[in-house]
Amino acid sequence: MELAYIPSPSHGVLYLGPVPLRGYAFCIIIGVFVAVWLGNRRWVARGGQAGTVADISVWAVPFGLVGGRLYHVITDYELYFSEGRDWVDAFKVWEGGLGIWGAIALGAVGAWIGCRRRGIPLPAYADAIAPGIALAQAIGRWGNWFNQELYGKETDLPWALHITSSADGRVPGYYHPTFLYESLWCVGVALLVIWADRRFKLGHGRAFALYVAAYCVGRAWIEYMRVDDAHHILGLRLNDWTALVVFLLAVVYIVVSAKKRPGREEVVEPAAQASGDTAGDASADGEEKPGAESSSSGATAESAKTKGAGGTGTEKAEDASGADGGAGTTAVAEDGTEAVTDKADKARAGAEAKTEAQADVKDEAESAGKKS
Repeated sequence: MELAYIPSPSHGVLYLGPVPLRGYAFCIIIGVFVAVWLGNRRWVARGGQAGTVADISVWAVPFGLVGGRLYHVITDYELYFSEGRDWVDAFKVWEGGLGIWGAIALGAVGAWIGCRRRGIPLPAYADAIAPGIALAQAIGRWGNWFNQELYGKETDLPWALHITSSADGRVPGYYHPTFLYESLWCVGVALLVIWADRRFKLGHGRAFALYVAAYCVGRAWIEYMRVDDAHHILGLRLNDWTALVVFLLAVVYIVVSAKKRPGREEVVEPAAQASGDTAGDASADGEEKPGAESSSSGATAESAKTKGAGGTGTEKAEDASGADGGAGTTAVAEDGTEAVTDKADKARAGAEAKTEAQADVKDEAESAGKKS
């Protein structure tokens, strides 16, 4: 009885009409678009401008691809620089071979450049894009399926991957589909980050750190199942050690950051906040200027009526506002009116000037009462 299994593709090249496209490259491209799409939605929800994530990705994606390729070539240099190998193959990214650790490290450098050009904090951008990166990895892992590479140990499980031809010369057979395990794990990581971000309002890079820590946990046990050649240190594969170190760094960052900067950033993109404030100020100015002038005049008259030295001072203050009185009081009232007009003009410049004008008028009213 033949076992149930996951078939491998007959070839790793897709054709868009007459244009050939390697399945591995196709998965990477789709993953990038998904990451940018989800990152943009999260960025806008946090108060940023639409399109910012895409603009920064113009820097982050190329840097990430270069970093991922460099990590792969450095850690598997014998595939490209040993005897009988062609070093030119090191540049053939479309044939597979990207290290996630290098992609994240150098991709972060590219993102930092893009963020600096836009004047926004890198941690805020990283938090917005984190679930999208996890989904991009989930999609990108299917490129390994097209290439029939990076599978696990032999198995007779019903979801075993049927390998028909392998670049590493391994005997065709049924193996653990580690690409599928990691793909599903990355989907779970994306959902975890989205949930935790909504539940705990993660900010200042903690959502990104959670993604890194969660991914490292899955990568460690999946790496243990793989049978492809790898460098070993103290009995563990190099990627296991990398996952362990990165996991610890991510956890430490989450703990320290939560103590120093709890909560989430109130403003993630100053340019967006400034444009919103400018529009709001313009609208407020247009509505409040007439009211400010009227309020100033009303407050001035009220102050002149209520402020004085005793009952006589109050009566003279009322005369200074326009009631019948002596010639001396009338002169004081005229001087007071000029001062009021001058202070009312200054009140249009802001609340502080308005307060000073009211205080001056009150003093003049007191003086008028005393002189009378």
